[in-house]
Amino acid sequence: MFKHILLSSVIASSTFLLSYTAQACTRVVYQGNNQNILTARSMDWKSDVGTNLWILPSGIKRSGNSGKNSIQWTSKYGSVVATGYDVATTDGVNEAGLNANLLWLVESQYPDEKTSNKPKLTIAAWAQYALDNFATVNEAVTALEKEPFIIVSDAVPGEQRLTTLHLSLSDATGDSAIVEYINGKQVIHHSKTYQVMTNSPIFEEQLALNEYWKKIGGTTFLPGTNRAADRFARASFYINAIPKTEDPKASLASVFGVIRNVSVPYGLNTEEEPNISSTRWRTVVDHKHKMYFFESALSPNIFWIDLKKINFKDGITKKLDLGKNQENVYAGDATSQFKASTPFHFLGKDD
Repeated sequence: MFKHILLSSVIASSTFLLSYTAQACTRVVYQGNNQNILTARSMDWKSDVGTNLWILPSGIKRSGNSGKNSIQWTSKYGSVVATGYDVATTDGVNEAGLNANLLWLVESQYPDEKTSNKPKLTIAAWAQYALDNFATVNEAVTALEKEPFIIVSDAVPGEQRLTTLHLSLSDATGDSAIVEYINGKQVIHHSKTYQVMTNSPIFEEQLALNEYWKKIGGTTFLPGTNRAADRFARASFYINAIPKTEDPKASLASVFGVIRNVSVPYGLNTEEEPNISSTRWRTVVDHKHKMYFFESALSPNIFWIDLKKINFKDGITKKLDLGKNQENVYAGDATSQFKASTPFHFLGKDD
């Protein structure tokens, strides 16, 4: 029996995954009792992603930074975000409790900006647009279904390859949405059951793969590689196997355990999979208590930001400098350690 299961798992992995290089990141939503909702994500990247934490106030005018016909808006909500290279929002939560995460998806194909008349939005500000404008996943999906803009991508800073990402959203009700661009068209998956997002293949195919592992059962056999589909299967099993509790400390410990389970050891590099990326950092959003937890692979402890202590209406942008490779050490509540700073500029075609 075990040999049959093992053989089946090898066949499934080989058939569906061989063509995909192992890229970055996992995101998972925990749905506890009494609206105890947490969202965790890992950031996996082959080199320092230049992340710092920022407090971005409400009432700030922004541009899509994509040349002529860039979309314009004013931030309705303030947010705490983690940047990539200090030119893009890769992760964050706003004062209403909406969480946004950008993860790699090599299959992404965005609309042709040369043939579209719609307003344009740089991919660097995609997550920020959601955090600035929406309080809930349902509100975001309703607006995004009307396609108020097209995404304009650019090269990864310091690299030749095009930035190819998909967006996940979650909120204080436990609702969830995955937004992808496949063959130049926006595809939105919206359901509270969509608790996990990783990377390749596209989300629709990930769901099919996960059904295979559900039939086997997580207590019988789970795929253990660092490939995206294997991480998806493990995260899907563990996030629903841990206790459903309203205890914020117990649930936080459980959720950090899940996101660590799908992380990649720091410095890992294998000849047969040169694109497997080390986990650089992890975050957990406590939607109910409006807390943002951060853990760096190179710092010995977790610290947190309490959004309830932030005045998002003061118009002041603030930065928490995490240092090279996020090595700067913070302990406990780091909300007061942010320093007023010049806002970072979202990378785009205007540059």
